[in-house]
Amino acid sequence: MLKAKYEALFNHGGLKRIIISRNRAKYALIFFLLATSGLMFLLRNILTLEKLRWRNSSHTAFPQMRSAPPYQAHTFCSHMSREPTPDEALEDRYLLKAIAWPKLPARPAPAPLNQTSDPVHSLFTILPSKGQKEWHVGDQLEALVQMNDFQGSPKRYGGDFLVARLHSPDLGAGVAGKVVDHLNGSYSALFPLLWGGSAQVQITMVHSSEAVAVLQRLREERPNRVFFKSLFRSGNLSETTTCIPCLPLNYPQQPLCNYTNLHTGEPWYCLKPKLLSCDTRIKHAMGGYENPLFTNKEARLFQSRVNIKVVIHASGPDRINVSKIDETELENSTIKPEPDKYTPSGYYYKGTWRPLGGTSVRQFNDPSSITQCLSGKVIHMYGDSTMRQWYEYLSAFIPDFNLHRSKLGPLMAVDFKHNILMNYRCHGPPIRIFPVSTSELRYVANEVDGLAGGPDTVVVFSIWAHFTSFPIEVYIRRMRHIRQALVRLLDRGPRTLVIIRSANFVAMDQTTSKHSSDWFSLQIDKVLRTMFKGLAAVFVDAWEMTLAHHSPHNIHPPPPIIKNMVDLILSRVCPDKKKS
Repeated sequence: MLKAKYEALFNHGGLKRIIISRNRAKYALIFFLLATSGLMFLLRNILTLEKLRWRNSSHTAFPQMRSAPPYQAHTFCSHMSREPTPDEALEDRYLLKAIAWPKLPARPAPAPLNQTSDPVHSLFTILPSKGQKEWHVGDQLEALVQMNDFQGSPKRYGGDFLVARLHSPDLGAGVAGKVVDHLNGSYSALFPLLWGGSAQVQITMVHSSEAVAVLQRLREERPNRVFFKSLFRSGNLSETTTCIPCLPLNYPQQPLCNYTNLHTGEPWYCLKPKLLSCDTRIKHAMGGYENPLFTNKEARLFQSRVNIKVVIHASGPDRINVSKIDETELENSTIKPEPDKYTPSGYYYKGTWRPLGGTSVRQFNDPSSITQCLSGKVIHMYGDSTMRQWYEYLSAFIPDFNLHRSKLGPLMAVDFKHNILMNYRCHGPPIRIFPVSTSELRYVANEVDGLAGGPDTVVVFSIWAHFTSFPIEVYIRRMRHIRQALVRLLDRGPRTLVIIRSANFVAMDQTTSKHSSDWFSLQIDKVLRTMFKGLAAVFVDAWEMTLAHHSPHNIHPPPPIIKNMVDLILSRVCPDKKKS
């Protein structure tokens, strides 16, 4: 009977449907397993190829990329952004180690002012030439600095921020020195001797070690000491709220508008208006500065003409005489870097910047030489106002379209006769500026990804001045995205010329020290150099060019320095074929 029952069920299609259904399920499972295995194999190979491509590209801040456990940056600006990859976490560690600053000795309370570094009581001494009675071009000069406190007692630990230059006003010559911290209150300043004649040593204390410790605290604990505003408007209704890139964990639990860039993941937040929606945001502007930031004791560490950018005097002669060589020989000579000596990026002679390392700089002193050099070129400039200076300098020779835009841009200049197109656009937030349309705020990585590149394309950027008040991780993240975009650009347009401008020295007082100190810029400059080392790009060393020059420091360097910078980049756009 059981057999007859199943035969009847089968004849009615019931068992047949069951068997077919089970067979389908079995084949579906096998297909799913095969598809999953194939997908995993494909993804594994793609990731392997991507890692090999990245490692072989050499566009990284450290020599070998190895897996590392996830790294959490302990700053206000890290917890709401994308988690770093293991390689990015390893790079973060490497960069933070590269810019680590000597710590103050542990003590129960901050040192009183009279026990901090005093440039007036400190002295330097030029060490005698080794094994010879006179100095020659090509030698290295060393000066030994002993830092003392306001009581004249020697300091026993390092960490002071000192800068040095060797110069000759009569010859219009100058070169940046290298300062070595011996961590015991003494420092060495090293200078290459690059010209014959008089050479005078100048050593300046920018900040005491105690002041640097305060700046470190501000950067870590008060990342929003510069804040921003956004205007929201719909019809006749408008509201203004605060915007910041770094949201502390204890930030007031108020609704936020998330303007994180979808392309790069760059975070940016504003407090949500009470009545308007987030998509009604129309203007971005500088908000202001948090105050107070210094305690009364800390404020005494930042006094103009007392312990901010004060020159240290010599205990004996502060200059030497270098044996002269034939001036024609000096004009035509190429000084080659030596591995056992400090070699700067270049130096001034007769007011002209001379890069070291074989690069020849041409002088573009008339409009025709500039337009002929840029003929057929498209120049894209991105960054802050220090990059806009280059645009403004060149736009004096290329007709500038007055589009009734602010200095923030976008700006455009076109020379139809010589087929030249030049444009400038500011970088995305954070940027301290008067009210500007949010539609004009573009991230540099996004813009670079929109370029085709090629032999007639020049991409130039300078990004640093608006990042000095934030934790260094904010700058690292921004530069990483730009670097990735430039790698992609050079892949599709290998002959694209990329030019990177570094940070420069600024005028400083107690107020500017809080958010724009040269110490913050120095940290940014080190990160920039490290992250872009190995990239096929031209590096314009604005840091050394402003330190070596006789002009007072200014966030916007004076015209003579700008001309030397522009001559340098034009010489790379159209090099002298004879000297090359």
